[in-house]
Amino acid sequence: KSAPEPEQTNREKDPDEWVTRDETMTGAQASYLKTLCEEAGEAFDDTLTKAEASKRIDELQAMTGRGIDH
Repeated sequence: KSAPEPEQTNREKDPDEWVTRDETMTGAQASYLKTLCEEAGEAFDDTLTKAEASKRIDELQAMTGRGIDH
């Protein structure tokens, strides 16, 4: 298996295409997602997969204005 091209990192790929998409979200994802949920007044779901957590983080960043380059 070859390494991804430098411009084609996991962060840039659609989470549905990740090899690890069905694994449980990482501790870092869970921690950040919990913070975003609190800021957005949304419920935190600790059963998300890595791919689902990534998508939810993107949604919540848009809601809270976090992660946006100014």
